[in-house]
Amino acid sequence: MSYLLFSKQNFRTFLLKLHKFLINRSRIFWLGLSIAVVLIYGIESLKAAFETKYIIQDDARQHIFWMRRFLDSELFPEDLIADYFQSVAPWGYKSFYWLIKSLGIDPIFLGKLLPIFLGLISTIYCFGVSLQILPIPAVGFFSSFILNQTLWMEDDLVSATPRAFFYPLFLAFLYYLLRSSLFPVLVAIALQAIFYPHTVLLSLTILTIRLFDYHQKRLKFTSIKLNYWLCLGGIITAAIILLPYKFSATEFGPIITTTAAKIQPIFNYGDGKYGRAFFFHHNPLVFWLTGPRSGILFLGLFSPLAITSLLLPFLLRKEKFTLAKQVSDKVGILIQILIASVGLFFLAHIFLFQLHFPNRYIYHSMRVMMAIAASIALIIWLDNYLKQIISQLENGLTFPQGIYFGCTTLLLVLLSIIPFSQDLTIDNQSYIKGKEIELYEYLLAQPKDTLIASISKESDNIPTFAQRSTLVAQEYSLPYHVGYYSQFSQKSIDLIQAQYTPNPEEVNNFIQNYGVDFWLLDLTAYDPRYVADKELIRQYNLTDSIVYQLEQNLIPALSTTVEICTVLTSKRIALLPTSCIKNELIKLTQDNP
Repeated sequence: MSYLLFSKQNFRTFLLKLHKFLINRSRIFWLGLSIAVVLIYGIESLKAAFETKYIIQDDARQHIFWMRRFLDSELFPEDLIADYFQSVAPWGYKSFYWLIKSLGIDPIFLGKLLPIFLGLISTIYCFGVSLQILPIPAVGFFSSFILNQTLWMEDDLVSATPRAFFYPLFLAFLYYLLRSSLFPVLVAIALQAIFYPHTVLLSLTILTIRLFDYHQKRLKFTSIKLNYWLCLGGIITAAIILLPYKFSATEFGPIITTTAAKIQPIFNYGDGKYGRAFFFHHNPLVFWLTGPRSGILFLGLFSPLAITSLLLPFLLRKEKFTLAKQVSDKVGILIQILIASVGLFFLAHIFLFQLHFPNRYIYHSMRVMMAIAASIALIIWLDNYLKQIISQLENGLTFPQGIYFGCTTLLLVLLSIIPFSQDLTIDNQSYIKGKEIELYEYLLAQPKDTLIASISKESDNIPTFAQRSTLVAQEYSLPYHVGYYSQFSQKSIDLIQAQYTPNPEEVNNFIQNYGVDFWLLDLTAYDPRYVADKELIRQYNLTDSIVYQLEQNLIPALSTTVEICTVLTSKRIALLPTSCIKNELIKLTQDNP
């Protein structure tokens, strides 16, 4: 009996110390622990990013590959794809990479290192924002802990693309806004405008909302003068930076209209397949709720602990939760983020594609808001929960109480640990490994103005790993700017038709017109099933005619040159120089006049 009493007393003492530790531990300790979480995730991600020489994050293939022009201006000459992605990159984003280039650092290499630094900045600001709402250091830790779990389970931060800058810049804006610091808020807005302009609309909407107070069921203008200066200054700052960019002429034409987009397969879901830029869906629940670009509830993967954010409104109203009384009025920023995000979501639907994707105004901001709200809710609940257990231990825990305590503790531990699994982190960070190493090395040895024609999936990797131009590639098939996509589409259609036409002259004309140096073919390219599954063919409604041609044994002219002209092959692909293709097709034409 004395042993049991001793054990209960020790356990009660342990819980008392845990409660004190949770509530009273210093800021430096909890901030250090928060930074340690970033380093754990960041180092694991770095290991994946540098696993082999030929590996890159998926979206970096679009937004970073062209930056090697900073190191070598002869790369990607007259390249439509490189020119387009360079033109749409925010000014601050590409200037940042250009400045780092001056140190001789490869942009691809920088893109792999950058996420851990962006994560650190996001963590520090998230910690600071949370403490202004509830000044308990553990709140800062839990908010940054949940945010980091959320960020490293998706590919936004690790992409090192413009959207990766949303988190540090938006959190910096929130931090200085809650501190009522006019100049730093304006600096944050300026940086948002040059790195990820969509963030500016969200920040300006929040500043506009703060011009109003809701008191005694009445909405009125705020009496806080600083809020007017913040809103006015934010609008002027954003206008100075964004308006010249908005009204400047672009060689790639206007943004596609909703009417035009609805009739294109690339924007739609049909026959069980999603278009490259899937947006529209015949099911309104998918379109409005879960669509990755159109749905209000699509938030990707996030920390399981983030779900506790839903409890915050209820915890703040319960008097028994004593820590709830310490939550400052600044907690209203969470509601302002929610209102601004939802409002911009519907506004983006009204002005579809002009304000980018509607979901982008929900996806990023809600991940931040949920992390902060969840941390506050967790600390308020844990404080009350530990006090209850300590009190109950004085009289001894009943069996049901013991089961409840054990299950609750186990659940919290599991929810905290599961997001560290590499199945939920590295596997979802979308790193692409190049498999055709001999191909990349062969093409790297070719002249810098070499142009490859291909509809193979491998063509997505050539600009990054081989640093040579591809005429088209599915990865770069973005239909939002009419001028770009019309040129891309024409090249794609011409390429597809040339690859499958039985007419040798058409193939040679294509090679001559586009100045193609190599043709990259999948070894299964002439299998009808390959054609039926090829997304690039499907989005131009060419599938049926090509499949019919193949089934009728109309032999594509190009296929007759594969055995003779192939200079490099693997289990999946064959590379053919067009000089050989032309010669063989001329012979074929002469033999069959």
